[in-house]
Amino acid sequence: MARTHRSGLDGRQKETVVAEPRWAIALLCAAAVAGGGGLGWLVGPLGDWWTSLPWAPWQGPVETLLSFPDPWRTLVPIVIGLVAGGFLALMIHTDLLAVAVSADRVALTRDGKRTEYAAADLRAAFRDGKYLVLLANDGRELARERTDLDAEALEAAFTAYGHAWAEADPHAADFVRWAPGAPGLPAGADAYFTAREKALRKDRDGSDARELRAELARLGLVVRETDHRQYWRPTAP
Repeated sequence: MARTHRSGLDGRQKETVVAEPRWAIALLCAAAVAGGGGLGWLVGPLGDWWTSLPWAPWQGPVETLLSFPDPWRTLVPIVIGLVAGGFLALMIHTDLLAVAVSADRVALTRDGKRTEYAAADLRAAFRDGKYLVLLANDGRELARERTDLDAEALEAAFTAYGHAWAEADPHAADFVRWAPGAPGLPAGADAYFTAREKALRKDRDGSDARELRAELARLGLVVRETDHRQYWRPTAP
């Protein structure tokens, strides 16, 4: 876990960044590329056996690769595997979250996009399972971002600047499981919940689910999910 302290010109600490160390990111990316190339290499010696199995998937593409004459029969799958591994490495790199904490703001960076939140609006930060949550003074969730960053490193960064860190969600008891037509839901909420339930099962990058969470927030609802089950509470319990 990397914690980087950046200082201003006067030598005073300006912000603390909590992020995965560069060596760990490089190792993960290298493993993804090497793994892709290795799987491509296995197509040559194992391809005929694989296509003989009636239940094996991707038999058509494997047969196409095996149809190349040597040395392309070996080289083409390796190149394809390296490219696929490189694409996976890029996805790993862009999906990692970096958290920068200073006295007056908290900034979250993912996929090159930095979003800043004023410290004056922050009531507390906490981990909710695999998510880092920034809770606003009025009960809203300013952010809910999936991350594997160490909770102790995050707590140390927040508390170093006087920001509150909670061991659990202060509003955890206020959440109820969503069911269509549940009392207390505003008009239109069921449609967003239904669409979001589908997105949670099919949306690989989570973009649709995040957009629908934002729509529900506009209706005054805070949403979280566990194993594709959605739970909600009003913004101001």
